[in-house]
Amino acid sequence: MMGRRGPRLPDLALTDAERETLQRWARRPKTAQALALRARIVLACAEGVSNMDVSRQLQISPPTVTKWRRRFVADRLEGLSDEPRPGAPRTITDQQVETVIAKTLEEAPPNEDSHWSTRSMANAVGMSQTAISRIWRAFELKPHLVQTWKLSTDPLFVEKVRDVVGLYLDPPENALVLCVDEKSQIQALDRTAPILPVMPTTPARMTHDYVRHGTTSLFAALDVATGSIISQHYRRHRHQEFLKFLKTIDKNTPAELDLHLICDNYATHKTPVIKKWLLRHPRFHVHFTPTSASWLNLVERWFAELTNRKLRRSAHRSVTELEADVRAWIESWNADPTPFVWTKTADEIFQTLAAYCQRINDSRH
Repeated sequence: MMGRRGPRLPDLALTDAERETLQRWARRPKTAQALALRARIVLACAEGVSNMDVSRQLQISPPTVTKWRRRFVADRLEGLSDEPRPGAPRTITDQQVETVIAKTLEEAPPNEDSHWSTRSMANAVGMSQTAISRIWRAFELKPHLVQTWKLSTDPLFVEKVRDVVGLYLDPPENALVLCVDEKSQIQALDRTAPILPVMPTTPARMTHDYVRHGTTSLFAALDVATGSIISQHYRRHRHQEFLKFLKTIDKNTPAELDLHLICDNYATHKTPVIKKWLLRHPRFHVHFTPTSASWLNLVERWFAELTNRKLRRSAHRSVTELEADVRAWIESWNADPTPFVWTKTADEIFQTLAAYCQRINDSRH
């Protein structure tokens, strides 16, 4: 009895160029895996293997093998690409997209506005606000946002950056590196009505108006290695308070270790009284950041955590209550501190600043 014969398979022969291309597609390790599988199907079929054997070898269904074999025989390499899917035709041309992008980047709004909005751009190019919004999102254009920056004019900028960054990336042995600064004028604010808690579909709510109950200044020293904080509240921030804080640091650090303090150029850090005290305590080494370069001081990053996680959404009826609340938050932080790891080298910082300067010069022409 003769076995049942299936439909005759179309002949499949490859040119050298086709085989080379298919082998290259089939070797793709991560990207375009659908195309890689189709290439392997065709290569196996070109060896004279039956569709059923190819399906078992590649662990795919026989109809899948048949489909791509026929597609290749009909259209060769082009037949292995995906066919266009049905859907609404494009209503926005490439030229319209280019016009929107060019206007956003190169032109000012005609109505004396400071920046484009989706409404003004839609009116200018005759498109919908939704279309403008989609184009801006696709190209990550945000005309409504602006970032501020300031270049340091410190004549010793390069030397100070290398000094401070060197302490972060290669701290000295038998020493602590402490970032020191004060967060002044922290206000004890009480809302005029109780803060309403968060609820499903509704965020926490508070009144926009408030009552002031005084201010305090927080002096803080961030241990770069561990992320722990030495802190002290004072009602003022003169050189007298800074001197008291230096003594606090002295008492709360191992006496056998040198202390490298990174500070800004605030006048209270450089008074004759402070200089005399530092001379009498030689384990203290003060390193100043360049003027207008507070971003070099890592304690500013910790102040941002304090503001975002505690101060911004809190209410206090007195300065004493505010200070107690902040102290409790710092104790919680020190129970499980998080260090902030500096990664950029001084040369990388200089390259970034040089690029900014080049853009400034180019924008003037």
